[in-house]
Amino acid sequence: MKLTRLVSTCDDGECPALFQTDRGTLVVQGDRVADHGREIPAHETMVEIPIELIRKAIRDNLI
Repeated sequence: MKLTRLVSTCDDGECPALFQTDRGTLVVQGDRVADHGREIPAHETMVEIPIELIRKAIRDNLI
């Protein structure tokens, strides 16, 4: 899978970020959430990102 970084909250690679894939999907980088209280499949995880990351992507016409 090829990832293209669309937007991030900082310039280095260790911040919440939104990526577009060559599969026509989006990938999110953020903090893994362990205390969500939901049952999800073992192959999935939940991540937390700032709302401003999505707002910036929309404002910049990236998604």
